[in-house]
Amino acid sequence: MNSKGIGVPESRELARIAEIAARATGDRLRGAFRSRPEVAVKRDFHDPVTEHDRAAEETIREVLAEHTPGSVVVGEEGGTRGDGEGAPAGAVRWYVDPIDGTANFAAGLPFFCTSIAAVAGGEVVAGVVYDPVRDDMFTASLDGATCNGEPIRSAGAAEDRTGVIVTGYPNARELKRAGDAALRDYARLIESFATVRRPGSAALCLAHVAAGWSDAAYGTSVNAWDVSAGLLLVRRAGGTYLPLGGEPGGDDWDAPGYVACVGGFDLAGSVLSEIAGLAPAGRP
Repeated sequence: MNSKGIGVPESRELARIAEIAARATGDRLRGAFRSRPEVAVKRDFHDPVTEHDRAAEETIREVLAEHTPGSVVVGEEGGTRGDGEGAPAGAVRWYVDPIDGTANFAAGLPFFCTSIAAVAGGEVVAGVVYDPVRDDMFTASLDGATCNGEPIRSAGAAEDRTGVIVTGYPNARELKRAGDAALRDYARLIESFATVRRPGSAALCLAHVAAGWSDAAYGTSVNAWDVSAGLLLVRRAGGTYLPLGGEPGGDDWDAPGYVACVGGFDLAGSVLSEIAGLAPAGRP
C-alpha cells in the first residue's frame, strides 16, 4: 500500500488491519497474565521484557506482513524490518509495541496494552491501542476515534484543581539527570492537580485521555512505538497532543516527550505547561 495521497478509506483499512493484528495477541496475553512470567532486562532493571513481549510482536509482524506486504515494521523488541532494498518507496511504516506496560503485565497489574500505528505520507494515519484485560479496542483513523466501535470524545476537566493527570514522570533517568528539581516538579503536580496517577503505560494513558477518562498526560523518555497510536487517538477525539524535546522539523511521534490533555482544558494556565517547558503557568 502506497502512502501517496492516502485518504480516509485507506486510513480506515489500515486501522482495521491494526485491529486484527492487536487482537491476535489477546488470547496469549490474557492467558499469561498473572502467571508471573520470567523477566529479563534490556537497558537496566527498570526496563523489563518477557517472552510474551517477543512472541506477541512476532505475531503482530506476521499479520501485518500478510495484509500489507512490503511495509516496514518498527517494533520495540525486534527493531526495524522491511527497510532494505525490497521495501517500495513510500511504504507504510508500522510502529509496534506488543506490551506497553510490561512491568505491570509481569507483576499482575491490569494496566498494559498493545499499541500499533501506521505512518504514511509523513503522518500517523491509523492507530490502535488494545487493552486485552478489559477487551477495549481504541481505534483512530483520519475520520475519528472510537472505543469498541463507539465514537469517543476527549472532554473533561477545564483546570488543574479538578483534573486527573496520568504520568510516568519522574522516571529513573529524569531523577538521575535532574535530581531534586524533578522531585520538586512532581510535588507541584501533586499540589496543583486534584489527582495524580502513575499507571505505567504511556499508550494506554493517552487512550484514556482520548476517551475523557483522564484529563491530562505527561511523559518523558518515550519512543515512537509508545505514543504514535495514542497521539492520533487524542487528536482525532478532539484533545491536544504536543510533542516535547524533538528535533526541529522532526516528526511528532519521534519526540522523546509529550503533553496531552482533553479538549477545553486550560493548558496555558496549568502548572504542567511550566514544568514541561511550554510557557510559564498563567500565560498564553
